[in-house]
Amino acid sequence: MQRKTATFLAAIAALAAVALPASAATLATATTSLNIRTGPGPEYPVIGAIPDKGQATVTGCIAGSLWCQVSYNGKQGWAYSQYMMGMAGGQSVVVSQTVPALSFEPPPATVGSTTTVVTTRTIQGEFVAPAGAPLAIAPPPPTVQAYVTQNPVTPVYINGEVVEGAGLPQDVVLTPVPNYEYNYAYVNGVPVLVEPGTRRVTYIYRE
Repeated sequence: MQRKTATFLAAIAALAAVALPASAATLATATTSLNIRTGPGPEYPVIGAIPDKGQATVTGCIAGSLWCQVSYNGKQGWAYSQYMMGMAGGQSVVVSQTVPALSFEPPPATVGSTTTVVTTRTIQGEFVAPAGAPLAIAPPPPTVQAYVTQNPVTPVYINGEVVEGAGLPQDVVLTPVPNYEYNYAYVNGVPVLVEPGTRRVTYIYRE
């Protein structure tokens, strides 16, 4: 009897050891500075950021998606896992492959006495994959930030997440900044500076 009990307990322990990695949170390293949003999509507001090479705790990802629930420096939200690497089998992999699947219900928005579901923005196109290392530029002058924030343009929302070095699709309109080498656009809810020749994002203004 004791032998059967010991064998049974050993089997349970073995199953728990196998199941644990799939159900536990894991650490992931950001490969570039990455926004933290209130929901799993570019239409949700930015509430923080994970710095380049910063480590965040990832609890799970939306099934069939690269958006994952993260916690970093006291901020809990969602980040795009294409730029987050975790460990599996001794190898570095996109962290969405190492954590359990999560579901997400958009929060309701209350207008007067009527409750509605928050609608998503129209998504257009895809980011062009970064070509080489992100462009390193000096922090823009305060006058540039003032112009960009005081002269907002029509925002565009693109699948994925905006990061430094990513290229913008050709149909995204770039607006010149007077007496400055870079143009600007409002992409996925944040203003960005863009190199007009390559259409690569060079700087992201975050709160």
